[in-house]
Amino acid sequence: MSKIKLLTLLLVSIIFLSCTKDSPKQNNIKYSLGYIGGEYDGLMLKNLMKNYLSSFGIYDAKSNLDIIPNISHSSSLFITNIDNTSDRMRVESVLMVKVSDKRFKCVTYKFEEKVSQFYIFADSRKYISNNRAEKKIKEQNTETLVKEFINKLMRSNGGCKIKYE
Repeated sequence: MSKIKLLTLLLVSIIFLSCTKDSPKQNNIKYSLGYIGGEYDGLMLKNLMKNYLSSFGIYDAKSNLDIIPNISHSSSLFITNIDNTSDRMRVESVLMVKVSDKRFKCVTYKFEEKVSQFYIFADSRKYISNNRAEKKIKEQNTETLVKEFINKLMRSNGGCKIKYE
């Protein structure tokens, strides 16, 4: 009797599992990348954008929707306490992206976000640890901003918002 109950439960569970389908929202919109300036920072941004767009299956170099990103980094002194014993350098990164439709000549999406991190720095610019820390923080900030942009882009509806000539 227990074998019959187990077989019945197995059959019911197989039916339920076969009826459910995990299909994420398929978006047939594809994007291309426009010109990205900024030497090393721009190259890193372009590679990250291209990789993330490709991994989501929304990259097409011949698309009419053009992503035009711009990233900037700035450093400033950040003193955290009254005694001034731990000087830190704050690295703030700002990503501005405009998605434009070349066919209708309009902007379909705008994105602007900033993120910052800090590191404790040595007193001299000769220390290589300062340069390495700043470079690593810039890379991490860029990757964080690109991930956030892609996530928000996937949820956007994509209609023309601002016309340009």
